[in-house]
Amino acid sequence: MKKTVSILGSTGSIGTSTLDILSRNQDDYELVAVTANKNVSLLVEQCKEFRPQLAVIGDESLYSELKQALAGTGIEVAAGGQAIVDAGKHPSDFLMAGIVGSAGLKPTMAAIRRGATVGLANKECLVCAGEMFMGEVTKAGATLLPVDSEHNAIFQVFGKDDASNVERIILTASGGPFRTTAKADMASITPEQAVNHPNWDMGAKISVDSATMMNKGLELIEAYHLFPVEINQIDVLVHPQSVVHSMVEYKDGSILSQMGPPDMRTPIAYALAWPKRMAAPVARLDFNKTSNLTFEQLDNERFPAVNMCRNALEEGGAAPIVLNAANEIAVESFLNKKIGYLDIVTVVAQALEKHNYSAPASLDEVDNIDQKARGLALDIITGLN
Repeated sequence: MKKTVSILGSTGSIGTSTLDILSRNQDDYELVAVTANKNVSLLVEQCKEFRPQLAVIGDESLYSELKQALAGTGIEVAAGGQAIVDAGKHPSDFLMAGIVGSAGLKPTMAAIRRGATVGLANKECLVCAGEMFMGEVTKAGATLLPVDSEHNAIFQVFGKDDASNVERIILTASGGPFRTTAKADMASITPEQAVNHPNWDMGAKISVDSATMMNKGLELIEAYHLFPVEINQIDVLVHPQSVVHSMVEYKDGSILSQMGPPDMRTPIAYALAWPKRMAAPVARLDFNKTSNLTFEQLDNERFPAVNMCRNALEEGGAAPIVLNAANEIAVESFLNKKIGYLDIVTVVAQALEKHNYSAPASLDEVDNIDQKARGLALDIITGLN
């Protein structure tokens, strides 16, 4: 029997990499549902190749274009935010949660609530609603497989049978494109420079998060919810080569790591085939050419975002939601050249200082706080200009 697969965010970097794996294994996997936000042309191309049962476009103004392009294919077509949530409910053995940002929370939660096996590439699900999300995983008997390269690495080497043997988790970070850039020179960084990651091929938002190291702070929050450790058991270490994807240190001094090329198709293949493994079309490490693996302490003065995220996690309540929402607004404003690079963390820091929202008790309350925090961030940005 083929394993059926749904992809939330099929036109993004995670989605296209997942489809690349599926295209090479069509005897074992069947694509049944796909969603995209605005890239209707690529979505149509994917649908004509894979012939899923359902295709959803988030932007409702593109519904007619999608429907017309897929007329006669037998593929069900829908549009809008609720339709994307319904795609998460669509029956499938495995769902890849590849939507970037808080927009991925509700459709991914819908998949969790039907007891699906979910490959989680959307860290914001756990940043914004970690306890709630993991509670639903347990309640529904769902299986959650981390796809972020760092958390996938930890998942592979974490001693789940006795977590008391784990001393700490070490999240590795490439350091991004500005690892050695002096802080005095950071004010002039452009969006074009920020999205040019030295090791990974990612979307614009994630690339900027990597440049500010906000991505690593969000991953710290995600790791806290995924693995049974305390906040002070999670460290960040800069590793420019992106070969060691993260490590787990045990109380006897042993450190286990997962290594591989900086290619997201490795963790995607691991999640798709779990609990087995499958071939992945990635370059193999040549240790004769990869002999120089270096590690550096994180410079918290030049990259304050990691500690900002750690503090928000410790504060709890609405703080992580505010942090994530303000960051999404700030990054979008930076990409649109409305604020400077250093203003990104300034906006997030001020939003965290000014908010007075109570802890959420439901997904609707999470969404409400998210919307309020976005408005707060926009007000802060207005004040900067």
